[in-house]
Amino acid sequence: MAERQGQAAPDAVLTRIGQVVMLHHAGDREEARHRFLGLWAEIGESGDPLHRCTLAHYLADTQDDPEDELAWDLRALTAADEAADDRLAGYEGSLAARALYPSLHLNLAADYARLGRTDAARSHLRRARGAALTLADDRYGEGVRAAIGRLEILLGEGGTPGGRVPPRQRP
Repeated sequence: MAERQGQAAPDAVLTRIGQVVMLHHAGDREEARHRFLGLWAEIGESGDPLHRCTLAHYLADTQDDPEDELAWDLRALTAADEAADDRLAGYEGSLAARALYPSLHLNLAADYARLGRTDAARSHLRRARGAALTLADDRYGEGVRAAIGRLEILLGEGGTPGGRVPPRQRP
């Protein structure tokens, strides 16, 4: 049953990730981190790249240490690169991974800015801005572009952040 009435069957792993995201958004960061780590143990380092990308992307949000957050965001980007390869992920997985690039690079830019690594932050911010050109003019696309604009202002032209970098740049 790969398709139901013209739509692909839901992906059970992505559904489980979404459920934990809701838990995190409801305010239970510690439990969300615990459940995300359990899912990571199930998926493993060699699991489906789209699953690893999505999971690492959200797992970064639950980290207390900026270095840990950066490590998870880098894992997400690595997995997205794998998923974006049509031969590995198939057409739909490739499209899904590519849609995450603006947010992945935005989060990496914010991570690097928080760590005082402004050159790396600006590099990922440029990549986020370029990737965001492919986003639709919908709520998600507008949110990502707005977050990019906010981080551009915070990084300023002088080479150092012009203000405190917010914890995460979720649209």
